[in-house]
Amino acid sequence: MTGEKKWPLDRNAGPDHRRRGIGIREMRAEDADRVLEIYQLGLDTGEASFETTAPTWEEFDAAKLDRYRYVATGAEGDVLGWIAAGRVSARRCYAGVVEHSVYISPDARGLGLGAALLDAFIAATEAGGIWTVQAGIFPENAASLRMHARAGFRTVGTRRRIGRLNGRWRDVVLLERRSPAVE
Repeated sequence: MTGEKKWPLDRNAGPDHRRRGIGIREMRAEDADRVLEIYQLGLDTGEASFETTAPTWEEFDAAKLDRYRYVATGAEGDVLGWIAAGRVSARRCYAGVVEHSVYISPDARGLGLGAALLDAFIAATEAGGIWTVQAGIFPENAASLRMHARAGFRTVGTRRRIGRLNGRWRDVVLLERRSPAVE
């Protein structure tokens, strides 16, 4: 994917943002500061991850696959959200399995940007031979769970009291989407 594409939104993602100048494009190194800022804002909610501090760009870059990183941009080209994935295992049998993260700026939530990013990401992973995309989401993050369900993810199960965040045990809902293109 080169340049910026006005990506078709998921039919359930809300208004058609192409008219508002919303675009999806590949993440670039110059997006680093804004990507990490959005990441930290999401972590600050306490509902996005067990992590409490965003990584450095070097850590982010090392952990995420180069091929499946996208940003949602506003009419002025400003980054409003991002999606990226990492491998779940170094074992060859899991070469087609990735775990993704999607984060949206607080002032852009509820606009369908997460769904648009997820649609672009799914199209790219399917074209790249990825057969399973997985995610771990706190059960309190109802909006993310709904978005993933609309995109074809299924609930695998819930890991009860799997980790502590701010002194409190948290559950994580495990989701996966198996690509019909790779069957």
